[in-house]
Amino acid sequence: MSKLLSKYISIVATIYLLSLAIDSITIHSIPALLVLGLVLLIVNMFIKPFILLLTLPFSMVTFGLFTFVVNAWTIMIADSLVSSVNMGGFLNSLLAAFIIAILQHILTDKSK
Repeated sequence: MSKLLSKYISIVATIYLLSLAIDSITIHSIPALLVLGLVLLIVNMFIKPFILLLTLPFSMVTFGLFTFVVNAWTIMIADSLVSSVNMGGFLNSLLAAFIIAILQHILTDKSK
């Protein structure tokens, strides 16, 4: 499975499952969720590298844990661009970033 596809699957699955578990995360339609996944992939490809570069000192001090905050910010950016999905704030985005990282690690092929 390609790396981009595994990222997309982990994003969509995590946000959908979190919307079932947390009332403040709302998804108005499945196509909106799929669009959010695509928007988040694009934000991660083009905007996230600049944010990581700007926050490099914080990441170094926290031994890389600050990247979860950066991931939450990218989720919030994508959420603001897709009107039919509402993540419900920073803490929900941080939880989603953490679970996406775990799912992405599980879905990544270890044999390569």
